[in-house]
Amino acid sequence: MKKNRAVVTVHGREYTLLGEEPTDYMQRVAAYVDRRMSEISFSAPLSEDRLMALTALNLADELLKSKDEVAAMRREMANMRCEMAALRKKSAEGAKPE
Repeated sequence: MKKNRAVVTVHGREYTLLGEEPTDYMQRVAAYVDRRMSEISFSAPLSEDRLMALTALNLADELLKSKDEVAAMRREMANMRCEMAALRKKSAEGAKPE
């Protein structure tokens, strides 16, 4: 696969990212991290290390909550599929001549 390269700025520092994702996606990711770091640093003055750790923890929290939500939705979809299959079966059985 072709590696794409993007130069991004996060919290005033420039980083070069290499990856298979499109460069505009890498820019979006960096902008999101930068925005989250700015939000966290706005609440209280923090050292750079502390800010990075708190940002990472906040992003991990968002990620895990999103994964839990996706898992719950998948379970709900599976239950709905089972219910639909049962209703189809019941409907088909009701349509059969006795």
